[in-house]
Amino acid sequence: MNVLITGGAGFIGSHLAERLLARGESVCVVDDLSAESADNIQHFRGASNFHFVRSAVTDREVMTALIDAADIVYHLAATVGVQLVVESPARAIETNIHGTEVVLDLAARKKKRVLITSTSEVYGRRHQVPFREDEDLIIGPPDSGRWSYACSKLLDEFLAIAYWKEKGVPTVVTRLFNVVGPRQAARHGMVIPNLVTQALSGNAMTVYGDGSQRRCFTHVSDAVTALIALAEHPEAVGQVYNVGSNNEISILRLAERIKELCGSRSEITLIPHESASKRGAEDMMRRIPDLTKINALTGYVPSKSIDALLRDTIKYQALRLGNAAAHRSDPGPQSRFKAAAG
Repeated sequence: MNVLITGGAGFIGSHLAERLLARGESVCVVDDLSAESADNIQHFRGASNFHFVRSAVTDREVMTALIDAADIVYHLAATVGVQLVVESPARAIETNIHGTEVVLDLAARKKKRVLITSTSEVYGRRHQVPFREDEDLIIGPPDSGRWSYACSKLLDEFLAIAYWKEKGVPTVVTRLFNVVGPRQAARHGMVIPNLVTQALSGNAMTVYGDGSQRRCFTHVSDAVTALIALAEHPEAVGQVYNVGSNNEISILRLAERIKELCGSRSEITLIPHESASKRGAEDMMRRIPDLTKINALTGYVPSKSIDALLRDTIKYQALRLGNAAAHRSDPGPQSRFKAAAG
C-alpha cells in the first residue's frame, strides 16, 4: 500500500512509519517540523520505500498530490501537549481543526480511507470510569485554556463522522490515552519524559498536587498496533475507538518507580494544584479507557507493562542526555547516563 502519515516526524508518527516500512509498505511522511526536528525519522530516511515532504498539512496544493497518491491516510498532525495548548490556544484550535478540514476535504474527492487520531481529553470532566466511546462528554468552561484542545479534537471527530455519513469518506476515529515511549519530548510537558529527565539529571522530580491522580499509560508500540489494525479493518469505518491501556498507576507511585529504575537520588517535590491552575492546566483525577470495543473488533490487548514502558523511555532519555553531555565535553554526566541506559 501507499501510506500517507501527516505529522509523521512526531513521536507516534515516526513509530507508525517505522512499523509500516518494516512491513514493506510505501510510506510518505508530511510534517512542517514546527514541533519536532527530523531526528525521529533520520534512521530510515534512506529507505527506498520512504519519502519525506516538509510542508504544513494546510497547504492544499501539496496535500492534494499526496492524498491522491495514498491508499490510506493516518492523520496525526496536530498541536499536542497541555502545556503548549495552554500557552497558544488559538494556534491549537486553528491547527487542529483547519488541518483536519483540509485532509478530509481532499480525501473526499476519491474516497480515500482516513484514520483520525483524537484524544482522551475529549472525555473532559467525567468521573465515572472506565470511559466508554458512546458516553456523554463533559467539557470544562471556555476560559480554561486546557479545554480548547479537547474541543478542537472533538470537532475533528464530528467532522470525520460527518464526512463518512454525508460524503462516503471511510473514516475511523481513535482516542489515544497517554501514549509514551522512546522519542517523546519532555519539552511538551509530558509527565513521564519530564520525570525521567529530572531523575537522570539529578533535579527535583515535580509532581502536581498530592500525586494521587491516576493514569493508564500506553507503550507506543501497542498504540501503533492498534492504529494499524483499526485503519485496515473494514468494520471500523464510521466508528470511534479508545486506544490505550487499562493498567492504572498513581502519578506519585509513577515518580517513585522512575526514581528506582534510574537509580536516582532526586527528591520528589509536590507542587500545589494552584500552580497548575494558574497555567490553565486543570487536572483530572482518573482516566481509564474501556477497551471492550476495540478488543471485540481487532483482538487488541496492550502487551507492554508499565515497567517495560518506563525502561524503554529511560533508555532513550539517558542516551539523549548522554549525547548532549558528550557535546559539552562533560564526561561525568555522560558516564552516569550510559550506566542508566544499560
